[in-house]
Amino acid sequence: MLYLVHMIVDIPSTVSAEEAARIKAEEKAYSQALQHSGKWPHLWRVVGEYANYSVFDVESNDELHDTLSRLPLFPFMKITVTPLAKHPSAIK
Repeated sequence: MLYLVHMIVDIPSTVSAEEAARIKAEEKAYSQALQHSGKWPHLWRVVGEYANYSVFDVESNDELHDTLSRLPLFPFMKITVTPLAKHPSAIK
């Protein structure tokens, strides 16, 4: 199943720069592992924001929830999920 996921990150100023850097490094490693596995085939930055649009390819709503909740930045994210279906006019 494909999902379009919009993630907006807001790390509070109470998180030290060192802790934020550690969390971001863990986030990068986890997200790249998901990309290599094919579960996170598309990741785009939103220009001028600490946000992204991503496409996830997972088996179920539960798997997507589990995957997203394991993101190290998850506690600092506002996430919107849109399930996707093949469009009848799409050529691929």
